[in-house]
Amino acid sequence: MKMITAGRSVTVSPKTNRTQWPRLREIAVIAIALLFILPACADLKYVLVSREIVMQRLQDAPMKNSDRVTELEKMFREAGCNPTEEPVKGLHQPNVLCVLPGSSDSMIVVGGHLDHVEEGTGVIDDWSGASMLPSLYQSLASHPRTHTFLFIGFAGEEDGLVGSDFYTKNLKLEQRKQIAAMVNLECLGIGKTELWTSHSEPILIRMLVALAQSMKIPLGGINVEQVGTTDSESFARYHIPRITITAITQNTLQLLHTRKDNIAAINPELYYESYRLIAPYLVLLDQQLPTDGSPIEPHK
Repeated sequence: MKMITAGRSVTVSPKTNRTQWPRLREIAVIAIALLFILPACADLKYVLVSREIVMQRLQDAPMKNSDRVTELEKMFREAGCNPTEEPVKGLHQPNVLCVLPGSSDSMIVVGGHLDHVEEGTGVIDDWSGASMLPSLYQSLASHPRTHTFLFIGFAGEEDGLVGSDFYTKNLKLEQRKQIAAMVNLECLGIGKTELWTSHSEPILIRMLVALAQSMKIPLGGINVEQVGTTDSESFARYHIPRITITAITQNTLQLLHTRKDNIAAINPELYYESYRLIAPYLVLLDQQLPTDGSPIEPHK
């Protein structure tokens, strides 16, 4: 996460003060929407990678950013994908891309960033997101998909979203229109799954809330716009729908960009729980989002 100052966190609870979560307050009245989404949750086809493999990929976090590129490419190949590199102007490291073809050109982008600051090992921020990408690829590759999925390990996030900005800026207009949604994975495993609510589209929030409820997995929300920014915002500036999934709270912000950012801070159960939620969420997006480039809208 590219950090700035300080932030605040909230949870999805009817007791939360509404002034604290302007983007989340509508979740209290989405019962009708859930009636449409929940039936789809029962028909999601995917496989889960074992906890041992998911955790091993997380633990194998190289210290050098250049070595992280090599390691992520290796993990993608082990997962059955042939990754490619996108050189990024001004950086020594490239973006790492892995494509899972669908039956349409409409695309869902799933990303996490490869780089980390000098303090700590960067396991939380953000090897926890980047190293999950190959496991998510494996989960989805088991069945045919409608959307094409693009998994990206972004370079230079800590330098100001350089890799994600370069990627979106160099897309043609028609290519941007083909992106139905961007799912950003940022700092997972240090608590239960959270949403960066102010940086997520309401309909994408609704769908994740519905799925979490159906799976009985706790889900919270946080707004940390005063703390920093993240790769999803490189997509938002082009009006591409996005959602950022994280585990950051007010209590865990202090771990980032310090020596405390290491594997000891990760809760293996909660990290795997996030993976168990994100994998079917991507399948749900594949089922529910349009493929014709039309804007995504709430279910009615």
